[in-house]
Amino acid sequence: MDYVIIVAGGKGLRMGTETPKQFLPVAGKPILMRTIERFYEYNPDINIILVLPESQQEYWHQLCEEHHFDIKHQIANGGDTRFQSSKNGLALIPDDADGVVGIHDGVRPFVSTSVIDECYETAREEYAAIPVYAVTDTLRYIDQRGGGKNVMRDDYRVVQTPQTFDIALAKQAFNQGYKAQFTDDASVVESLGCQVAMVEGNRENIKITTPFDIKVAEALLAE
Repeated sequence: MDYVIIVAGGKGLRMGTETPKQFLPVAGKPILMRTIERFYEYNPDINIILVLPESQQEYWHQLCEEHHFDIKHQIANGGDTRFQSSKNGLALIPDDADGVVGIHDGVRPFVSTSVIDECYETAREEYAAIPVYAVTDTLRYIDQRGGGKNVMRDDYRVVQTPQTFDIALAKQAFNQGYKAQFTDDASVVESLGCQVAMVEGNRENIKITTPFDIKVAEALLAE
């Protein structure tokens, strides 16, 4: 049985609003609902776990009532770090569960169902998979003295979510103590020495964190 953990712990600071970014409406519907709908569209039977700070859970329930949002999901409490939030979500999955778990940003509502499918099927074979896409801008490395130099962009990829893992592997990885080098969920799994496969992501799978991103999201939905 497959799971997805949707992590939504943003405070909306970069958005400049009091409302956390995951609750902001895009074309009349909260971003977080659109994200959940995308995974339901991929597989109506997938087990959805939503990770939210305790202080935001009552407001989320109100939004669900207002929008008649009835896609079944469990709620886990958010942690102080992404690592802890993902770990709290994993704790709701039975230890003997067999399958794949995806961990996805709550403010990425435009991941394609084909990318979701590719991530889950690759993780089924390779134990761990992440969606990536090529860098198109010039990249520059900045050193500690403030100097810098351009680097070969072909050597780099932009990483997206969902990041998908064999459930037993993910539980083993998140049983570790937190380390500063855990920049995303894949880095936690890689610390065990596990290779993480890469699949081609979709460029529309943006992370909505700024007012400009909201404009892009509205344009994507207008299409």
